[in-house]
Amino acid sequence: MPDGLAALRALGVELPRNVGFPFSGIRFLSGEKAVDACFPHGKGIGIRRTLLHQVLLHEASRLGVEMYWGARVAALEGGRITMDGRPVESKWLIAADGQNSAIRKWAGLDRGKTRRRRFGFRRHFQLEPWSEFVEISWSDRAQMYVTPVASDRICVALITGEQSLRFDDGLRLFPAVESHLQNAIPITHEQGALSPSRQLESVYSGNLALIGEASGSVDAITGDGLSLAFQQAVALAAAMRGENLSAYQSEHRRIAQLPRFMAEIMLAMDGRPRFRNRVFSALTANPALFERMLAVHTGAIPPLSFGARSAASLGWHLLTA
Repeated sequence: MPDGLAALRALGVELPRNVGFPFSGIRFLSGEKAVDACFPHGKGIGIRRTLLHQVLLHEASRLGVEMYWGARVAALEGGRITMDGRPVESKWLIAADGQNSAIRKWAGLDRGKTRRRRFGFRRHFQLEPWSEFVEISWSDRAQMYVTPVASDRICVALITGEQSLRFDDGLRLFPAVESHLQNAIPITHEQGALSPSRQLESVYSGNLALIGEASGSVDAITGDGLSLAFQQAVALAAAMRGENLSAYQSEHRRIAQLPRFMAEIMLAMDGRPRFRNRVFSALTANPALFERMLAVHTGAIPPLSFGARSAASLGWHLLTA
């Protein structure tokens, strides 16, 4: 998303022009209803995680970061670690080891609350993108994302609260997407992961700080996972320069507030077809509301700028839909 790209640039990383595929905004679809909006500033980029990984590794290596692939890490007393059995002394220890972070558990930072736990599955297909938008289709049981990642490739992701629902069965819930994929060539196998909404009591202890999904997460429906990690990295660097990780705690909480709020708004439609129909009727009747919501979601305007008039208009349309 544009705010994620801005945070990435703040870290000194520019994505090469030939990497990924630009998209103009977001389109929501539910049955016969559709509403879309362009980002107010710039575009987003759909990119394979493997390619992004290579770009980040290249930049880290250019800056002199040493990588130790396959190293075995274990905890010691006092926030120290061993790597392949050897003690490692460090001024800072940053845990970026994912939602099942072992370092978070070692440090006693696992306390928090999980609001929701959903499941995500994705495949890539060799197919020319048919839209300038990331398309999010809604059904009573799931949402399906279609993101262009190259001029001839798309990523299709299923997000659901049903543990037993898998990609192929989920695809049948979205006939329009299924029709587009009828002759498309799959180029990756189905892969899945948990998509929890988790908030921790603390994201640091002593000289140790958590970042990315190790420090909590929002539902994948927001599309904000990477954006959060990049914004957290900017905040953590500032806190380390000031030698004050409590400042990172405050910024971490602030950064996550809006994505958590937007996730709750969007997931209010999940499994509630009548409410979802009212929302779509309201947004299609006044597309400018969706444009302002997207501007808030990407940080282009502050939430308070949504305004009482826009909120009242949305409420009126919901009541009369």
